[in-house]
This record gives sequence, structure tokens and C-alpha cells, in this order.
Amino acid sequence: MEEANEILMACKEELTQSGIVFDPDIKAGIMIETPAAVLCADALAEHADFFSIGTNDLTQYVLAVDRGNKKIARLYDPFHPAVIRSIKHVIESGHARGIEVGMCGELAGNADATVLLLGLGLDEFSMSVSEIASIKDIIRRTPYKKAAECAEKAASACRKEEVRNILNGYNCRLLSMQ
Repeated sequence: MEEANEILMACKEELTQSGIVFDPDIKAGIMIETPAAVLCADALAEHADFFSIGTNDLTQYVLAVDRGNKKIARLYDPFHPAVIRSIKHVIESGHARGIEVGMCGELAGNADATVLLLGLGLDEFSMSVSEIASIKDIIRRTPYKKAAECAEKAASACRKEEVRNILNGYNCRLLSMQ
């Protein structure tokens, strides 16, 4: 990230010297997709303007499960406690340095995960257009305090089934409020 920022600064200087108009406040962020990036998120946050968590690769690498391998793909689960705790750590590390944390990948557009991600403090959800309306609706109807309580319980769970039960219980209560 330090090297990328140095290159960015050199490009800005070159554009300035050439008289080419550009946005001098362009933001430079980093994708968080590996366990190494998760564990170093606090240090990376010192050099990034934002994080984007890539949940598809992160889940695969955290769980050491090739989602394309039919023999073990059933073990790939973004609701695994290790994945949830990794996401929580990245969000907390980013926020501690005052940077926004977004998410791309299937989990950001998964309605079952919306309350969890909202409660963990995710700032931006990136998803396919077809998911936007339903995710927006869930976010609008969810009191942040309740989402934070739900997320804290889910992040403390020991098994993926426990995480899903916590989220299902909250999502069922949310649906009954309609």
C-alpha cells in the first residue's frame, strides 16, 4: 500500500506538471480478501482511504475451502464464525483509523446477512442491481441498536449453525413487524 501511494503521488505530480486537470483528492483503498490482510488491517488502515472486503475470496481463504471443488464446496460458508470475526476485525480496524469499510461479494447482497453487516458497522454494501431494493428495505426497517446486539451475539458464536440461528431469529422478528 505504501508503494501504491508513492506511485499515486508521482502520477499526481506528473499530471500537475503537465497541466492536466484531475481530482487531487482521489481516494486509494485496499481490498481485504486474505487472512493476512485481515490480521494486518490495523496497519493497512494507516495507509488506505478505505477498505473493501471481498467476501467470496476471504471466505475461501479463511476456511481453506476451494468453493469450485465439488468435493468440499459444501464447507464454504460465509456465516462461519471465523469469517464473521474476520469481517468484524476489519470494520473495527478501519473505523479506528476513521476510514470507511465497504463490502463486495455475495454476502453484501445476501438478505440473511444484512442485519449482521449493518450491526457490525459496515458502511457500504456493493451488490447486484436485483438485490438493492430488498437490502435497502431491510436496512430501513432495522433499528441500528438491535442490529448491533444481533451482530455481537453472532460474532461471539462458536458454530456456523449458531450464527444462522441468531440471524434467523432476528430476521423472523423483523418480518413479523411488517
